[in-house]
Amino acid sequence: MTSSIVMERHGRLASISIRRPPLNILNLTAIQDLRHHLGELMVDKDLQLLVLRGSGQRAFSAGVAVEDHSPEKVPDMLGEFHRAISILRDLPAITVAVVQGHCLGGGMELAAGCDLIVASQDSRFGQPEIKLGCFPPLAAALYPSLLGPKRTFDLLLTGRTVTCEEAVEMGLVNRCVPDPELDSTVDELVQTILGHSLIVTRLTKRAIRAGQNQPFAEALALSEHIYLDELTETADMPEGLAAFMEKRRPEWNHR
Repeated sequence: MTSSIVMERHGRLASISIRRPPLNILNLTAIQDLRHHLGELMVDKDLQLLVLRGSGQRAFSAGVAVEDHSPEKVPDMLGEFHRAISILRDLPAITVAVVQGHCLGGGMELAAGCDLIVASQDSRFGQPEIKLGCFPPLAAALYPSLLGPKRTFDLLLTGRTVTCEEAVEMGLVNRCVPDPELDSTVDELVQTILGHSLIVTRLTKRAIRAGQNQPFAEALALSEHIYLDELTETADMPEGLAAFMEKRRPEWNHR
């Protein structure tokens, strides 16, 4: 049977596509496949960037299948889904969600688990679980630090959807672009990140993640430790500084 979660690899770039048209609803099998692929990428030292997207133009993902929320299925579903997004957040590589159309429920949680989100202007984001008599545990845990508690209460208690522009204002989406410009914008971002040193982008992500939810002094100490003990030991830091002084393009070793 063909998997509805398809991973492709091109050099230092990987892509994962959710292929369950028309709305890319995630059932338990798809979530397990997603977790499996992410687990493979977690130990890949040559990976710099992961792009995650839904197939088609109607949805990134409209969430997790309602039938998998039944009392007998929900423990397995939640466990697998939360493990998948925990791995996604812990990936050393930079992660980018490309959103077009509906990004709802578990789909919004999945996109929010990425480091960056690029979305088309027709995108709509929301956590409608309250309308079904439940709430999204991952969103309740992640959104207060990501979006702030007031916005989290608003989203989770009303179940309303927000536009791409509102999602930018909230701090969820990095770039909101006209629909025809989505692919070119993503390509430009991908090439920009891949143009930098692999080891330096991974260390930068680790420094950002290490300092999240920490008081400033502790966050700064963690970041400084990564800088002094790891970044300065790379081959690419002195190469970048030398290239700048010599007015030439750096030749990264990615180590």
